[in-house]
Amino acid sequence: MQARRIVVLDGHTLNPGDLDWGPLAALGPLEVHEWSAPADVAARIRGADIVFTNKTPLTADVLAGATGLRFIGVLATGYNVVDVAAAAAAGIRVANVPGYGTAAVAQHVFALLLDLTNHVALEGAAVAAGDWTRSRDFCFLRRPIADLEGRTLGVVGWGEIGRAVGRIGAAFGMRVIASARTPKSDPAAEFVGIDELFGRADVVSLHCPLTEATRGLVSAAMLARMKPTACLINTARGPLVDEAALAEALRKGVIAGAGLDVVCVEPMRPDCPLLGAPRCVITPHVAWASPDARRRLMDETVANLRAFLSGERRNAVA
Repeated sequence: MQARRIVVLDGHTLNPGDLDWGPLAALGPLEVHEWSAPADVAARIRGADIVFTNKTPLTADVLAGATGLRFIGVLATGYNVVDVAAAAAAGIRVANVPGYGTAAVAQHVFALLLDLTNHVALEGAAVAAGDWTRSRDFCFLRRPIADLEGRTLGVVGWGEIGRAVGRIGAAFGMRVIASARTPKSDPAAEFVGIDELFGRADVVSLHCPLTEATRGLVSAAMLARMKPTACLINTARGPLVDEAALAEALRKGVIAGAGLDVVCVEPMRPDCPLLGAPRCVITPHVAWASPDARRRLMDETVANLRAFLSGERRNAVA
């Protein structure tokens, strides 16, 4: 079976030009939009039976006008951009792509963490500015370096990415504790409650989905539980963190630092409380975006649609 009309609402981040839409186009007439403004979405998906979105929201109101829509493919693992309850009520299948960026995101977690502990960018900039050529000693430190070995890594969410982060942490010689929605048994980590995790960990890394239960999880009260020497890493979803509370905690030295690849509103707004916060390293939601990871995402996207057209359920979340 072929699709009647396939619409990609925001294809640029997945494929800025180095991948091939051909395998998706082979499954039906394909219309790729690089970006879609909210005002354009309803018109662009009207008459489509297949829609793909990465970060363009598909709300209940938009879905109500999308008669004939049968399948929504999320070009990501997190699917909070789709009102899955409204989709399910309308008989629309929703599928995501889990696992494609596990290695890339786990690697980025430690890129952020090592920047906070070893200050590679800061020291490299000092060398480029000529500070080493003017130094009396053979070495100098702009900030103290912190060892990871022997420290405690707290992983919030023990899915594929959380487990990968735990493995890397263990390779650094870190003790791994974890918290998960459902009780787990895994020799790779000691499972504790969320309050205990924030209190014990030297590094807290977030890998849980964004739900109403986890929105604002990292509050002022939770930050106050952390050690003043501890760091927070977030490569999951921005709204897991109360940004104003985190900025205040960094300014007051409640925690030692934060490494973030996500913020509450993306692209980041000029008034984001974390912009310019001390000891805060922020990258623009790029942990997932290596060419290898994006290629896997494209392949899995095609496989999800192919399965749906064949009457199979694959990676269905609604």
